[in-house]
Amino acid sequence: MNVFPERIANHSLSRRGLGKLLLAAGAASTAVTLSGRTIASAAEGPQPTAHTQQAYDPVNSDFHARWTRADARQIMTTQNDPTVAAGENSMPRSVTMPEIPKDFPIMTDEVWVWDTWSLTDEYSNQVSYKGWDVIFSLVAPRSIPFDERHWSARIGFFYRHSNAPEGTEWIYGGHVFPDNTSVSTTEWSGSTRLMQGNKVRVFYTATTFGTPRPGTAAEPAVIATTMGQIKATKKGVSFSHFGEHKTLLRPDGKWYQTKEQNEYFSFRDPFTFEDPYNPGTTYMLFEGTGGGVPGDPETRIVEADLGYREGDPYAETAEEVNNMGVFWQRGNIGLAVATNKDLTEWKMLPPILTAYGVNDQTERPQMIIKDGKYYLFTISHQFTYAAGLRGPDGVYGFVGDGIRSDFQPMNGSGLVLGSPTDLNLPADRPEAPQPGQNPRQFQAYSHYIQPDGLVQSFIDNVDGRRGGTLSPTVKINYSGATSEVDYSFGNNGLGPYAYLPTNKQKTGVTYVK
Repeated sequence: MNVFPERIANHSLSRRGLGKLLLAAGAASTAVTLSGRTIASAAEGPQPTAHTQQAYDPVNSDFHARWTRADARQIMTTQNDPTVAAGENSMPRSVTMPEIPKDFPIMTDEVWVWDTWSLTDEYSNQVSYKGWDVIFSLVAPRSIPFDERHWSARIGFFYRHSNAPEGTEWIYGGHVFPDNTSVSTTEWSGSTRLMQGNKVRVFYTATTFGTPRPGTAAEPAVIATTMGQIKATKKGVSFSHFGEHKTLLRPDGKWYQTKEQNEYFSFRDPFTFEDPYNPGTTYMLFEGTGGGVPGDPETRIVEADLGYREGDPYAETAEEVNNMGVFWQRGNIGLAVATNKDLTEWKMLPPILTAYGVNDQTERPQMIIKDGKYYLFTISHQFTYAAGLRGPDGVYGFVGDGIRSDFQPMNGSGLVLGSPTDLNLPADRPEAPQPGQNPRQFQAYSHYIQPDGLVQSFIDNVDGRRGGTLSPTVKINYSGATSEVDYSFGNNGLGPYAYLPTNKQKTGVTYVK
Protein backbone atom coordinates (compact mmCIF):
# COMPACT_ATOMS: atom_id res chain seq x y z
CA MET A 1 0.00 0.00 0.00
CA ASN A 2 1.62 3.24 -1.13
CA VAL A 3 0.36 5.86 1.30
CA PHE A 4 3.50 7.55 2.60
CA PRO A 5 5.21 9.43 -0.26
CA GLU A 6 7.15 11.59 2.20
CA ARG A 7 8.88 8.56 3.68
CA ILE A 8 9.60 7.14 0.26
CA ALA A 9 11.13 10.36 -0.96
CA ASN A 10 13.14 11.07 2.17
CA HIS A 11 14.22 7.64 3.31
CA SER A 12 14.03 5.19 0.43
CA LEU A 13 14.46 6.52 -3.09
CA SER A 14 16.92 9.20 -2.06
CA ARG A 15 19.28 6.53 -0.80
CA ARG A 16 18.96 4.40 -3.88
CA GLY A 17 21.28 5.14 -6.74
CA LEU A 18 21.72 2.98 -9.78
CA GLY A 19 25.19 2.16 -8.57
CA LYS A 20 23.80 0.67 -5.37
CA LEU A 21 21.21 -1.32 -7.28
CA LEU A 22 23.83 -2.96 -9.46
CA LEU A 23 25.03 -5.03 -6.57
CA ALA A 24 28.11 -6.52 -8.10
CA ALA A 25 29.18 -3.75 -10.45
CA GLY A 26 32.39 -4.64 -12.21
CA ALA A 27 32.15 -8.30 -11.27
CA ALA A 28 32.42 -11.02 -13.88
CA SER A 29 29.17 -12.44 -15.23
CA THR A 30 28.01 -16.02 -15.12
CA ALA A 31 25.14 -18.10 -16.47
CA VAL A 32 22.43 -19.05 -13.99
CA THR A 33 19.60 -21.55 -14.43
CA LEU A 34 16.34 -21.00 -12.54
CA SER A 35 13.20 -23.11 -12.96
CA GLY A 36 14.34 -24.34 -16.35
CA ARG A 37 15.27 -20.93 -17.78
CA THR A 38 18.87 -19.85 -18.24
CA ILE A 39 19.61 -16.20 -17.63
CA ALA A 40 22.36 -15.37 -20.08
CA SER A 41 24.40 -13.11 -17.85
CA ALA A 42 23.63 -12.62 -14.19
CA ALA A 43 25.86 -10.69 -11.80
CA GLU A 44 27.93 -12.55 -9.28
CA GLY A 45 27.04 -12.10 -5.65
CA PRO A 46 26.73 -13.70 -2.23
CA GLN A 47 25.35 -17.10 -1.40
CA PRO A 48 21.89 -17.10 0.21
CA THR A 49 21.58 -17.61 3.93
CA ALA A 50 21.38 -21.24 5.03
CA HIS A 51 17.87 -21.79 6.45
CA THR A 52 16.82 -25.07 8.08
CA GLN A 53 12.99 -24.76 7.84
CA GLN A 54 12.95 -26.10 11.43
CA ALA A 55 9.71 -25.48 13.34
CA TYR A 56 9.47 -23.91 16.79
CA ASP A 57 6.61 -23.60 19.26
CA PRO A 58 4.48 -20.81 17.79
CA VAL A 59 3.32 -19.49 21.18
CA ASN A 60 6.10 -20.18 23.66
CA SER A 61 9.16 -19.59 21.49
CA ASP A 62 10.51 -16.17 20.57
CA PHE A 63 12.43 -17.47 17.56
CA HIS A 64 11.88 -15.59 14.33
CA ALA A 65 13.09 -16.25 10.81
CA ARG A 66 15.02 -13.56 8.99
CA TRP A 67 14.63 -12.53 5.37
CA THR A 68 18.24 -11.45 5.10
CA ARG A 69 20.13 -9.16 2.79
CA ALA A 70 22.02 -12.20 1.50
CA ASP A 71 18.65 -13.72 0.58
CA ALA A 72 17.23 -10.58 -1.04
CA ARG A 73 20.38 -10.00 -3.08
CA GLN A 74 19.64 -13.27 -4.89
CA ILE A 75 17.01 -11.36 -6.89
CA MET A 76 19.71 -9.41 -8.70
CA THR A 77 22.20 -12.26 -8.94
CA THR A 78 19.91 -15.13 -9.98
CA GLN A 79 16.61 -13.60 -11.13
CA ASN A 80 17.73 -10.61 -13.17
CA ASP A 81 19.21 -10.33 -16.66
CA PRO A 82 21.42 -7.23 -16.84
CA THR A 83 21.71 -7.50 -20.65
CA VAL A 84 18.08 -6.72 -21.56
CA ALA A 85 17.28 -3.56 -23.46
CA ALA A 86 16.30 -0.72 -21.14
CA GLY A 87 12.68 -1.04 -20.07
CA GLU A 88 12.29 -4.70 -21.00
CA ASN A 89 11.34 -7.23 -18.33
CA SER A 90 14.59 -8.50 -16.84
CA MET A 91 13.14 -11.27 -14.67
CA PRO A 92 12.68 -14.96 -15.51
CA ARG A 93 9.36 -15.98 -17.02
CA SER A 94 8.92 -18.34 -14.06
CA VAL A 95 8.36 -15.42 -11.66
CA THR A 96 6.85 -12.85 -14.03
CA MET A 97 3.12 -12.12 -14.05
CA PRO A 98 1.78 -12.18 -17.63
CA GLU A 99 1.03 -8.77 -19.10
CA ILE A 100 -2.44 -7.33 -18.47
CA PRO A 101 -4.04 -5.71 -21.54
CA LYS A 102 -4.44 -1.95 -21.39
CA ASP A 103 -8.11 -2.26 -22.43
CA PHE A 104 -9.05 -4.12 -19.23
CA PRO A 105 -12.70 -3.93 -18.05
CA ILE A 106 -13.74 -2.41 -14.71
CA MET A 107 -15.99 -4.10 -12.13
CA THR A 108 -18.01 -1.02 -11.26
CA ASP A 109 -18.05 2.67 -12.10
CA GLU A 110 -19.09 3.54 -8.52
CA VAL A 111 -15.92 2.83 -6.57
CA TRP A 112 -12.21 2.20 -6.85
CA VAL A 113 -11.46 -1.40 -5.83
CA TRP A 114 -8.19 -2.66 -4.41
CA ASP A 115 -7.23 -5.08 -1.56
CA THR A 116 -9.65 -8.02 -1.82
CA TRP A 117 -10.35 -11.24 0.11
CA SER A 118 -12.95 -14.01 0.18
CA LEU A 119 -15.56 -15.13 2.69
CA THR A 120 -13.88 -18.05 4.46
CA ASP A 121 -14.59 -20.68 7.07
CA GLU A 122 -12.61 -21.44 10.23
CA TYR A 123 -9.90 -23.10 8.13
CA SER A 124 -9.68 -20.24 5.64
CA ASN A 125 -11.36 -22.22 2.87
CA GLN A 126 -13.25 -20.02 0.41
CA VAL A 127 -16.92 -20.79 0.99
CA SER A 128 -20.22 -19.88 -0.61
CA TYR A 129 -23.33 -18.94 1.36
CA LYS A 130 -26.69 -20.25 0.18
CA GLY A 131 -25.59 -20.34 -3.43
CA TRP A 132 -23.71 -17.04 -3.44
CA ASP A 133 -19.98 -16.36 -3.53
CA VAL A 134 -18.96 -13.26 -1.57
CA ILE A 135 -15.78 -11.21 -1.67
CA PHE A 136 -14.69 -8.14 0.29
CA SER A 137 -12.65 -5.24 -1.04
CA LEU A 138 -11.32 -1.90 0.04
CA VAL A 139 -13.34 0.69 -1.88
CA ALA A 140 -13.46 4.46 -2.27
CA PRO A 141 -15.58 6.72 -4.50
CA ARG A 142 -14.37 7.08 -8.08
CA SER A 143 -15.07 10.79 -7.72
CA ILE A 144 -11.78 11.21 -5.85
CA PRO A 145 -8.31 10.77 -7.41
CA PHE A 146 -7.12 7.18 -7.43
CA ASP A 147 -4.00 7.92 -5.40
CA GLU A 148 -6.07 9.55 -2.63
CA ARG A 149 -8.25 6.49 -2.11
CA HIS A 150 -6.51 5.28 1.07
CA TRP A 151 -7.76 8.28 3.03
CA SER A 152 -11.38 7.39 2.21
CA ALA A 153 -11.12 3.59 2.36
CA ARG A 154 -14.12 1.53 3.45
CA ILE A 155 -14.71 -2.22 3.29
CA GLY A 156 -17.20 -3.03 0.54
CA PHE A 157 -18.53 -6.33 -0.74
CA PHE A 158 -19.46 -8.03 -3.99
CA TYR A 159 -21.46 -11.17 -4.67
CA ARG A 160 -22.44 -13.45 -7.54
CA HIS A 161 -23.96 -16.91 -7.95
CA SER A 162 -21.64 -19.75 -6.99
CA ASN A 163 -19.97 -21.47 -9.92
CA ALA A 164 -21.27 -18.78 -12.26
CA PRO A 165 -20.12 -19.05 -15.89
CA GLU A 166 -16.90 -17.31 -16.82
CA GLY A 167 -17.51 -13.65 -17.46
CA THR A 168 -20.37 -13.32 -14.97
CA GLU A 169 -20.05 -9.93 -13.32
CA TRP A 170 -19.78 -9.40 -9.60
CA ILE A 171 -22.61 -7.33 -8.11
CA TYR A 172 -21.51 -4.47 -5.85
CA GLY A 173 -23.41 -4.61 -2.55
CA GLY A 174 -22.13 -1.42 -0.94
CA HIS A 175 -20.30 -0.95 2.37
CA VAL A 176 -20.22 -3.83 4.84
CA PHE A 177 -20.58 -1.64 7.95
CA PRO A 178 -23.11 1.15 8.50
CA ASP A 179 -21.62 4.64 8.36
CA ASN A 180 -19.81 5.97 11.43
CA THR A 181 -19.64 2.64 13.26
CA SER A 182 -16.08 1.35 12.79
CA VAL A 183 -13.32 2.02 15.32
CA SER A 184 -11.63 4.82 13.35
CA THR A 185 -12.12 7.06 10.35
CA THR A 186 -10.94 4.64 7.68
CA GLU A 187 -11.09 0.87 7.25
CA TRP A 188 -8.16 -1.05 5.81
CA SER A 189 -7.55 -4.67 4.89
CA GLY A 190 -8.46 -7.72 6.93
CA SER A 191 -10.33 -11.00 6.61
CA THR A 192 -13.90 -12.26 7.02
CA ARG A 193 -14.94 -15.59 8.55
CA LEU A 194 -18.29 -17.33 8.33
CA MET A 195 -19.06 -18.47 11.85
CA GLN A 196 -21.93 -20.61 13.17
CA GLY A 197 -25.19 -20.21 11.27
CA ASN A 198 -25.46 -16.84 9.56
CA LYS A 199 -22.90 -15.04 11.71
CA VAL A 200 -19.82 -13.43 10.21
CA ARG A 201 -16.80 -12.07 12.03
CA VAL A 202 -14.85 -9.35 10.29
CA PHE A 203 -11.25 -8.60 11.24
CA TYR A 204 -9.91 -5.34 9.85
CA THR A 205 -7.41 -2.53 10.26
CA ALA A 206 -8.79 0.67 11.78
CA THR A 207 -6.84 3.80 10.88
CA THR A 208 -7.21 7.57 11.20
CA PHE A 209 -6.25 10.21 8.65
CA GLY A 210 -6.98 13.91 8.79
CA THR A 211 -9.69 15.04 11.18
CA PRO A 212 -10.82 12.15 13.43
CA ARG A 213 -14.47 11.20 13.22
CA PRO A 214 -16.33 12.47 16.31
CA GLY A 215 -16.72 9.76 18.91
CA THR A 216 -13.67 7.76 17.84
CA ALA A 217 -10.40 7.32 19.69
CA ALA A 218 -8.44 8.52 16.63
CA GLU A 219 -6.39 5.33 16.62
CA PRO A 220 -3.46 5.65 14.18
CA ALA A 221 -3.63 1.93 13.32
CA VAL A 222 -5.08 -0.95 15.31
CA ILE A 223 -6.53 -4.36 14.53
CA ALA A 224 -10.25 -4.54 15.24
CA THR A 225 -13.21 -6.91 14.89
CA THR A 226 -16.98 -7.02 14.91
CA MET A 227 -19.64 -9.72 14.52
CA GLY A 228 -22.63 -9.36 12.21
CA GLN A 229 -25.07 -11.38 10.15
CA ILE A 230 -25.17 -12.34 6.49
CA LYS A 231 -28.48 -12.70 4.68
CA ALA A 232 -29.00 -14.32 1.28
CA THR A 233 -32.15 -14.37 -0.85
CA LYS A 234 -32.85 -15.10 -4.50
CA LYS A 235 -32.07 -11.44 -5.18
CA GLY A 236 -28.70 -11.24 -3.49
CA VAL A 237 -26.65 -10.82 -0.32
CA SER A 238 -26.70 -8.26 2.49
CA PHE A 239 -25.09 -7.73 5.91
CA SER A 240 -26.65 -6.35 9.10
CA HIS A 241 -26.82 -6.51 12.92
CA PHE A 242 -23.17 -5.73 13.55
CA GLY A 243 -22.34 -5.48 17.22
CA GLU A 244 -19.67 -3.53 19.01
CA HIS A 245 -16.47 -2.87 17.08
CA LYS A 246 -13.67 -3.93 19.40
CA THR A 247 -9.97 -3.15 19.26
CA LEU A 248 -8.01 -6.40 19.51
CA LEU A 249 -4.35 -5.44 19.10
CA ARG A 250 -2.24 -2.31 19.01
CA PRO A 251 1.55 -2.09 18.58
CA ASP A 252 3.60 -2.44 21.75
CA GLY A 253 6.74 -0.49 20.80
CA LYS A 254 8.96 -3.52 21.43
CA TRP A 255 8.13 -6.10 18.80
CA TYR A 256 5.95 -3.74 16.78
CA GLN A 257 6.68 -0.08 16.14
CA THR A 258 4.28 2.65 17.28
CA LYS A 259 3.39 5.96 15.66
CA GLU A 260 5.25 7.73 18.48
CA GLN A 261 8.40 5.88 17.42
CA ASN A 262 7.92 6.37 13.69
CA GLU A 263 5.15 8.27 11.96
CA TYR A 264 5.36 5.83 9.06
CA PHE A 265 4.99 2.59 11.02
CA SER A 266 2.91 -0.37 9.76
CA PHE A 267 0.44 -2.39 11.81
CA ARG A 268 -2.35 -3.91 9.74
CA ASP A 269 -3.82 -6.69 7.58
CA PRO A 270 -5.09 -9.38 10.02
CA PHE A 271 -5.36 -12.90 8.57
CA THR A 272 -6.78 -15.61 10.88
CA PHE A 273 -6.50 -19.37 10.54
CA GLU A 274 -6.39 -22.69 12.35
CA ASP A 275 -3.62 -25.23 11.97
CA PRO A 276 -5.15 -28.56 10.80
CA TYR A 277 -2.32 -30.46 12.47
CA ASN A 278 -3.07 -28.76 15.80
CA PRO A 279 -6.82 -28.00 15.66
CA GLY A 280 -8.68 -25.91 18.18
CA THR A 281 -6.39 -22.89 18.27
CA THR A 282 -6.84 -19.82 16.09
CA TYR A 283 -3.84 -17.76 15.02
CA MET A 284 -3.56 -14.37 13.38
CA LEU A 285 -0.88 -13.05 11.05
CA PHE A 286 -0.46 -9.33 10.50
CA GLU A 287 1.98 -6.84 9.05
CA GLY A 288 4.19 -4.98 11.49
CA THR A 289 7.34 -2.87 11.72
CA GLY A 290 10.09 -3.68 14.20
CA GLY A 291 9.93 -1.57 17.37
CA GLY A 292 12.22 1.35 18.12
CA VAL A 293 12.91 4.88 16.93
CA PRO A 294 14.68 4.77 13.55
CA GLY A 295 18.36 5.47 14.08
CA ASP A 296 18.41 4.47 17.74
CA PRO A 297 20.70 1.55 18.66
CA GLU A 298 17.89 -1.02 18.80
CA THR A 299 17.00 -0.34 15.15
CA ARG A 300 20.49 -0.92 13.80
CA ILE A 301 20.84 -4.22 12.00
CA VAL A 302 23.12 -6.99 13.24
CA GLU A 303 25.13 -9.69 11.49
CA ALA A 304 22.19 -12.12 11.61
CA ASP A 305 20.10 -9.68 9.54
CA LEU A 306 22.82 -9.70 6.89
CA GLY A 307 22.88 -13.50 6.76
CA TYR A 308 26.16 -13.92 4.89
CA ARG A 309 28.04 -17.18 5.05
CA GLU A 310 31.48 -17.15 6.61
CA GLY A 311 34.13 -16.00 4.18
CA ASP A 312 31.68 -14.87 1.49
CA PRO A 313 33.68 -12.41 -0.66
CA TYR A 314 30.51 -10.47 -1.51
CA ALA A 315 29.44 -9.93 2.09
CA GLU A 316 28.66 -6.48 3.46
CA THR A 317 29.45 -5.46 7.01
CA ALA A 318 26.83 -4.32 9.49
CA GLU A 319 28.56 -0.95 9.76
CA GLU A 320 28.46 -0.42 5.99
CA VAL A 321 24.78 -1.27 5.80
CA ASN A 322 23.77 0.74 8.86
CA ASN A 323 25.52 3.76 7.35
CA MET A 324 23.10 3.47 4.40
CA GLY A 325 20.23 4.37 6.71
CA VAL A 326 18.49 1.00 6.57
CA PHE A 327 16.97 1.49 10.03
CA TRP A 328 13.87 2.73 8.18
CA GLN A 329 13.38 -0.68 6.57
CA ARG A 330 12.18 -2.86 9.44
CA GLY A 331 9.22 -4.80 8.09
CA ASN A 332 8.06 -7.90 9.92
CA ILE A 333 5.20 -10.40 10.01
CA GLY A 334 3.51 -10.58 13.38
CA LEU A 335 1.65 -13.39 15.13
CA ALA A 336 -1.13 -13.49 17.71
CA VAL A 337 -3.18 -16.30 19.24
CA ALA A 338 -6.84 -16.19 20.26
CA THR A 339 -7.50 -16.82 23.95
CA ASN A 340 -11.27 -17.37 23.70
CA LYS A 341 -13.62 -19.16 21.31
CA ASP A 342 -15.42 -15.97 20.30
CA LEU A 343 -12.12 -14.63 18.91
CA THR A 344 -12.54 -11.37 20.79
CA GLU A 345 -9.49 -11.78 23.05
CA TRP A 346 -5.98 -12.21 21.65
CA LYS A 347 -2.42 -12.51 22.92
CA MET A 348 0.19 -10.74 20.84
CA LEU A 349 3.35 -12.77 20.17
CA PRO A 350 6.80 -12.03 18.75
CA PRO A 351 7.04 -11.81 14.95
CA ILE A 352 7.63 -14.96 12.93
CA LEU A 353 9.61 -13.24 10.17
CA THR A 354 11.68 -10.06 10.04
CA ALA A 355 13.02 -8.13 7.04
CA TYR A 356 15.28 -5.78 8.99
CA GLY A 357 17.59 -3.91 6.65
CA VAL A 358 15.77 -5.47 3.70
CA ASN A 359 12.28 -4.05 3.25
CA ASP A 360 9.88 -1.71 5.00
CA GLN A 361 6.63 -3.46 4.08
CA THR A 362 5.50 -7.07 4.42
CA GLU A 363 1.84 -6.56 3.61
CA ARG A 364 -1.19 -8.87 3.73
CA PRO A 365 0.58 -11.99 5.07
CA GLN A 366 -1.09 -15.36 4.52
CA MET A 367 -0.24 -18.92 5.46
CA ILE A 368 -1.03 -21.92 3.28
CA ILE A 369 -0.34 -25.48 4.40
CA LYS A 370 0.50 -27.86 1.56
CA ASP A 371 2.11 -31.30 1.59
CA GLY A 372 2.98 -30.89 5.26
CA LYS A 373 4.82 -27.62 4.64
CA TYR A 374 3.85 -24.16 5.90
CA TYR A 375 4.02 -21.53 3.18
CA LEU A 376 4.17 -17.92 4.32
CA PHE A 377 3.27 -15.41 1.61
CA THR A 378 3.46 -11.63 1.72
CA ILE A 379 3.49 -8.76 -0.75
CA SER A 380 5.82 -5.82 -1.08
CA HIS A 381 6.77 -2.87 -3.26
CA GLN A 382 9.94 -2.11 -5.17
CA PHE A 383 10.20 1.34 -3.55
CA THR A 384 10.19 -0.03 0.02
CA TYR A 385 13.43 -1.99 -0.34
CA ALA A 386 16.45 -0.84 1.64
CA ALA A 387 19.43 0.80 -0.03
CA GLY A 388 21.53 -1.62 -2.05
CA LEU A 389 18.61 -3.96 -2.78
CA ARG A 390 16.15 -4.23 -5.67
CA GLY A 391 13.01 -6.22 -6.39
CA PRO A 392 9.63 -5.86 -8.11
CA ASP A 393 6.14 -5.18 -6.82
CA GLY A 394 4.69 -8.60 -6.14
CA VAL A 395 4.48 -11.75 -4.04
CA TYR A 396 7.25 -13.06 -1.81
CA GLY A 397 7.13 -16.54 -0.28
CA PHE A 398 8.84 -18.57 2.44
CA VAL A 399 8.53 -22.21 3.49
CA GLY A 400 9.03 -24.00 6.81
CA ASP A 401 7.90 -26.92 8.92
CA GLY A 402 5.52 -24.96 11.16
CA ILE A 403 3.80 -21.66 11.87
CA ARG A 404 7.01 -20.39 13.51
CA SER A 405 9.94 -21.72 11.53
CA ASP A 406 13.35 -20.86 10.19
CA PHE A 407 11.58 -20.03 6.95
CA GLN A 408 13.52 -20.56 3.73
CA PRO A 409 12.87 -17.95 1.02
CA MET A 410 11.33 -19.57 -2.03
CA ASN A 411 13.40 -19.60 -5.21
CA GLY A 412 16.43 -18.60 -3.16
CA SER A 413 15.41 -14.95 -2.83
CA GLY A 414 11.77 -15.04 -1.73
CA LEU A 415 10.49 -13.66 -5.06
CA VAL A 416 7.52 -15.70 -6.30
CA LEU A 417 5.56 -13.37 -8.60
CA GLY A 418 6.37 -9.90 -9.87
CA SER A 419 4.98 -7.49 -12.43
CA PRO A 420 7.17 -7.15 -15.56
CA THR A 421 10.04 -4.88 -14.52
CA ASP A 422 13.52 -3.90 -15.62
CA LEU A 423 15.34 -4.36 -12.33
CA ASN A 424 18.46 -2.76 -13.78
CA LEU A 425 16.76 0.64 -13.54
CA PRO A 426 16.19 2.47 -10.23
CA ALA A 427 13.14 1.81 -8.07
CA ASP A 428 10.01 3.67 -9.07
CA ARG A 429 6.48 4.54 -7.88
CA PRO A 430 3.08 3.91 -9.51
CA GLU A 431 1.81 7.48 -9.05
CA ALA A 432 4.44 8.95 -11.38
CA PRO A 433 6.53 6.26 -13.11
CA GLN A 434 9.74 7.40 -14.73
CA PRO A 435 9.90 7.24 -18.54
CA GLY A 436 11.87 4.35 -19.98
CA GLN A 437 10.81 1.72 -17.43
CA ASN A 438 8.58 -1.22 -18.32
CA PRO A 439 5.02 0.16 -18.76
CA ARG A 440 3.61 -2.73 -16.71
CA GLN A 441 5.93 -2.61 -13.72
CA PHE A 442 2.95 -1.52 -11.59
CA GLN A 443 0.23 -3.41 -13.42
CA ALA A 444 -0.96 -5.33 -10.33
CA TYR A 445 -0.62 -5.34 -6.56
CA SER A 446 -2.14 -6.58 -3.29
CA HIS A 447 -2.06 -10.21 -4.34
CA TYR A 448 -4.32 -12.66 -2.51
CA ILE A 449 -3.22 -16.31 -2.57
CA GLN A 450 -6.10 -18.75 -3.06
CA PRO A 451 -6.34 -22.54 -2.94
CA ASP A 452 -4.54 -24.47 -5.67
CA GLY A 453 -2.11 -21.64 -6.33
CA LEU A 454 -4.60 -19.15 -7.77
CA VAL A 455 -3.53 -15.53 -7.22
CA GLN A 456 -5.88 -12.54 -7.36
CA SER A 457 -4.77 -8.88 -7.33
CA PHE A 458 -5.99 -5.44 -8.32
CA ILE A 459 -4.92 -3.42 -11.34
CA ASP A 460 -2.89 -0.35 -10.45
CA ASN A 461 -1.16 1.19 -13.47
CA VAL A 462 -1.06 -0.41 -16.94
CA ASP A 463 0.95 1.79 -19.28
CA GLY A 464 -0.47 4.95 -17.72
CA ARG A 465 -4.07 3.76 -17.31
CA ARG A 466 -5.02 3.50 -13.64
CA GLY A 467 -7.12 0.53 -12.64
CA GLY A 468 -8.90 0.34 -9.33
CA THR A 469 -10.48 -2.94 -10.39
CA LEU A 470 -9.56 -6.61 -10.02
CA SER A 471 -6.94 -8.20 -12.25
CA PRO A 472 -7.07 -11.40 -14.24
CA THR A 473 -6.31 -14.26 -11.86
CA VAL A 474 -3.03 -16.09 -12.43
CA LYS A 475 -1.73 -19.40 -11.11
CA ILE A 476 1.53 -20.41 -9.50
CA ASN A 477 2.68 -23.99 -9.10
CA TYR A 478 4.86 -24.57 -6.07
CA SER A 479 6.48 -27.47 -4.27
CA GLY A 480 9.23 -27.53 -1.69
CA ALA A 481 11.06 -24.22 -1.91
CA THR A 482 10.48 -23.52 -5.62
CA SER A 483 7.64 -22.07 -7.65
CA GLU A 484 6.81 -21.02 -11.19
CA VAL A 485 4.01 -19.23 -13.00
CA ASP A 486 1.65 -21.63 -14.79
CA TYR A 487 1.39 -20.32 -18.35
CA SER A 488 -0.94 -23.19 -19.30
CA PHE A 489 -3.61 -21.61 -17.09
CA GLY A 490 -6.18 -19.44 -18.85
CA ASN A 491 -4.95 -17.55 -21.89
CA ASN A 492 -1.17 -17.84 -21.80
CA GLY A 493 -1.22 -17.50 -18.03
CA LEU A 494 -4.01 -14.94 -17.60
CA GLY A 495 -7.22 -16.38 -16.18
CA PRO A 496 -10.61 -14.67 -15.89
CA TYR A 497 -10.80 -11.23 -14.32
CA ALA A 498 -11.73 -11.25 -10.62
CA TYR A 499 -11.69 -15.06 -10.46
CA LEU A 500 -12.09 -16.14 -6.82
CA PRO A 501 -13.83 -19.53 -6.97
CA THR A 502 -15.35 -21.34 -4.01
CA ASN A 503 -12.97 -23.80 -2.40
CA LYS A 504 -14.79 -27.12 -1.92
CA GLN A 505 -12.26 -28.58 0.52
CA LYS A 506 -13.47 -28.99 4.08
CA THR A 507 -10.33 -28.80 6.22
CA GLY A 508 -7.05 -26.98 6.30
CA VAL A 509 -5.67 -23.49 6.04
CA THR A 510 -6.34 -23.53 2.32
CA TYR A 511 -5.09 -27.05 2.96
CA VAL A 512 -4.00 -29.15 0.00
CA LYS A 513 -3.32 -32.83 0.53
